[in-house]
Amino acid sequence: MIPATLVIGANPAAREAAIRAALAPAEHTAIILEGIPDTQSGLESAIPAPRIARIAPGCVCCTGNLTLRVSLNRLLRTKPDRLFIGVATSAHIAQIRAFLSAPPYDNLLALTKDLHA
Repeated sequence: MIPATLVIGANPAAREAAIRAALAPAEHTAIILEGIPDTQSGLESAIPAPRIARIAPGCVCCTGNLTLRVSLNRLLRTKPDRLFIGVATSAHIAQIRAFLSAPPYDNLLALTKDLHA
């Protein structure tokens, strides 16, 4: 099971900084970020070759999870040690957690406590 952490914060810079602070150097980490990137965060250079997928801002719950599902499936093929998912709003965090706890992800992911930026 891959530990998966939802990252919630007011803006992309805060979410990316929280992820960077939580990274373990030896881990093969996959990251899904919703929203416009913060070019000053240094997230891409924080550890060797993190897998980062950026998705357009918008509620991943309300859009039917299609964008999240495609990005998640692609990153899971790389067999990461850990996964972070940065979401732009916490309004539907319970629905996102339910989606990630349903098949097929229930056998792949172990949701951890949310990381608040």
